[in-house]
Amino acid sequence: MFIDKAHIIVQAGSGGDGCLSFRREKYIPFGGPNGGNGGPGGDVFFVADQNITTLLDFINHPHFKAENGTAGSGWDKAGKSGQDLKILVPCGTVIFREGKMLGDLRKDKEVLLIANGGRGGRGNASFKTSRNNAPRIAEKGEPGETVPLDLELKLIADVGLIGCPNAGKSTLLSRISAARPKIADYPFTTLSPNLGVAQFKEKSFVVADIPGLIEGAHLGKGLGLEFLRHVERTRMLVHLVDVSGYDGKTPLENVRAIQKEMCHYSQKLAKKSVVVVMTKMDLTGAEEEVKKLKKALKSKEVLSVSAVSGHGIQEFLALVVKKLKTIKEPVDEEIPKESAVGRFIFEDEFAIEKEENGFRVKGKKVERLFAMTNFKQDEAVSRFQNILKKMGVEKALEKKGCQAGDLVYIRDMEFNYSPKTFSN
Repeated sequence: MFIDKAHIIVQAGSGGDGCLSFRREKYIPFGGPNGGNGGPGGDVFFVADQNITTLLDFINHPHFKAENGTAGSGWDKAGKSGQDLKILVPCGTVIFREGKMLGDLRKDKEVLLIANGGRGGRGNASFKTSRNNAPRIAEKGEPGETVPLDLELKLIADVGLIGCPNAGKSTLLSRISAARPKIADYPFTTLSPNLGVAQFKEKSFVVADIPGLIEGAHLGKGLGLEFLRHVERTRMLVHLVDVSGYDGKTPLENVRAIQKEMCHYSQKLAKKSVVVVMTKMDLTGAEEEVKKLKKALKSKEVLSVSAVSGHGIQEFLALVVKKLKTIKEPVDEEIPKESAVGRFIFEDEFAIEKEENGFRVKGKKVERLFAMTNFKQDEAVSRFQNILKKMGVEKALEKKGCQAGDLVYIRDMEFNYSPKTFSN
């Protein structure tokens, strides 16, 4: 089954907890701290694989999680790092998060980092100082990133075969390549795009058979809306036209209708190089229809073929190879490009929002500090409070009108506010 859209959730591995441990050796009365750090969690990567052609596996299994790091242990032993997770996707997969494009994997083996694993928590050996040579504090591991994603597959092909239903696209594809798409004498035989590799002399190119388009396809009629986006990746288009017409319209009227649909869908699509090919030349009166179309479309190249008899096939392949030499691969303007300026994004360390029952403190730094603090350890709680005070959270709360005894929320925990410290 061909699936070209999927919604998934990926989660990077969480870091392992730091260890709270002291040396316990005979004849050494003042053994120091020796708790090791936790291992970092595994990252999540997408890897393009040319052997995969659909997103079907993501429909059946939408959740992915990398391995967590393991906890540190005594004798300064660090925890093991979590194994990275590599998710294989088809070439041509575009990744979105909340409507924003994160990446576009077009080439085989192309890699994209999509979620970072959490940092391992520090053991108490890392907190030893000249003032505190026996710290009773160890960090919890940082949670890994959880990212909801929308995947969209756009087939990558040199040539896209477009046209009304029953124009002979699948039949032509089966004639010029080894592809064997389903062929029958009824509308919408093709329910999903088919790919084939055509060859002419020593040159080869990839051809995509796009399901038939009808008038109103850009509005969702027929199957066109779901598959028009696959045409965007092609270098050139071949518009196949049935010499006998379709749906009571002449070949010229059908050409105009499909051109109109592409213009409505995308101006970039409308600007692609197009070759018009009349099909089913074995039918009676076909030559007369070709003359009429050539006369009406003076600005376009019009060929005629018959997949049944083989008429015009070699001329068609020769023209495609010739045109492909002069057409560069399409470049999506939406693809995010790295910029020396764009790498540096300065954000506030925290934000405070007034809620019905109190005040909520938000911010990546605050929430990470919260997640890595072990509130069962007195020293850890004191450190948490001191860091928030140095960040200016206390002053910011007072500016918002927070008073002693008010509730302050950080993630899923609530605190009672006092001017000098929080207490949970």
